[in-house]
Amino acid sequence: MFSRILIANRGEISLRIIRACHELGVEAVAVYSEADRDAAYLQLADDAVCIGPANAAESYLNIPRIISAAEVMDVEAIHPGYGFLAENVEFARICRDCGLTFIGPPAEAMELLGNKVRARELANKVEVPTAAGSESAVEEEQAVKLANKLGYPVMIKAAAGGGGRGMRVAHNDQSLRSAFAAAKAEAEAAFGNGSLYLEKYVVEPRHVEVQIMADNEGNAVHFFERDCSIQRRHQKMIEESPCPVLDERDREKLCEAALRLIKEANYVNAATVEFLLDKDKKFYFIEVNTRIQVEHPVTEMVTGHDLIKLQIKIAAGEKLELSQRDIKHTGCAIECRINAEDPKNNFAPSPGTITRYIQPGGPGVRVDTHVYQGYTVPPNYDSMVCKLLAYQDSRAEAINTMKRALGEFVIEPIKTTIPACLDIISHNLFAKGKVDTSFVERHF
Repeated sequence: MFSRILIANRGEISLRIIRACHELGVEAVAVYSEADRDAAYLQLADDAVCIGPANAAESYLNIPRIISAAEVMDVEAIHPGYGFLAENVEFARICRDCGLTFIGPPAEAMELLGNKVRARELANKVEVPTAAGSESAVEEEQAVKLANKLGYPVMIKAAAGGGGRGMRVAHNDQSLRSAFAAAKAEAEAAFGNGSLYLEKYVVEPRHVEVQIMADNEGNAVHFFERDCSIQRRHQKMIEESPCPVLDERDREKLCEAALRLIKEANYVNAATVEFLLDKDKKFYFIEVNTRIQVEHPVTEMVTGHDLIKLQIKIAAGEKLELSQRDIKHTGCAIECRINAEDPKNNFAPSPGTITRYIQPGGPGVRVDTHVYQGYTVPPNYDSMVCKLLAYQDSRAEAINTMKRALGEFVIEPIKTTIPACLDIISHNLFAKGKVDTSFVERHF
């Protein structure tokens, strides 16, 4: 096991990793920008080092500064969390070249699965269903011809990156040409790679993903699925496990398909294999996220396994002690992402100082956050300030617990998505499990 790990991230995930390290008897070194100088969780780290100004490009995305901090702090490994450099192949390679263990997949597996076109090819090879589409990156005229062959609507997607950037739906030739140019520019700006590919658009799909863990000896297990259909502009808002529309037979097929793909990629550490589920419960591979996910606590609640600690153990060379039969799935967990955004003002960012903070609690409630009364939410980073989870024996009970917890939660005077989450959770169609990825836009 490592003796000392550097966490190349900030906010709640940095705090989450610090806690996992300490439970494993490992020292945790936090990095921070000047904007995060007063973050309370830095006091829980064994060491903390400033890596630059508020601008992420000069701090949390600055590879030389992070590597320098790791060398000065004499760590053995770096945990990237999610976002920032978590899926950066160059960063993973530099860590390896500098004798530092990257707590994540090998650079080669990350590179393979991080490119959606190559990942689709791999999925087809191991007979994991994919939506009809292009076999490689396409230019505009090729896209128009293929769209007419596939039939509209179609989805334009960036070959690199994720998070909803570089994605557009087109319903005819004219909208395809317009959307293609916009998606290419967005993908180039976000990922430095403007390559696009085309897929037949799955109408009113659910977004379902499978959590995988794999060790260095070829062992891989799944921790069942999460339903992430409640989204706004391709950004997840509410996640739950299990998926309310899957029966055990369909669930087994989905999870086994995810495992086949991960094993074929010679993958190591945490991965999330994402799928679209159509109205007939047929699933289609979308992509692999080669890191721990924001919504990983949902899986932890229903399986009882600490995924961050498993990541660290695997990176340290330990063999997975779990077989698939050891992983049970009980009850229902729901997670609401609480963002510093104003739902009444088109979800505009709402940074500022929190002067009143009342956190919910009670049976079945988990709160993952780094904020507190007196904390100032900076305008420089992602707006998520908290992950609120509810767990109960049944989905109906979990929904009621989440309603109660959201009603108790006070974060003022900044605006947050608490009211929006409460509206969604309280909707009769959500209670019935009748949602898809366009549910928020259609009803709210």
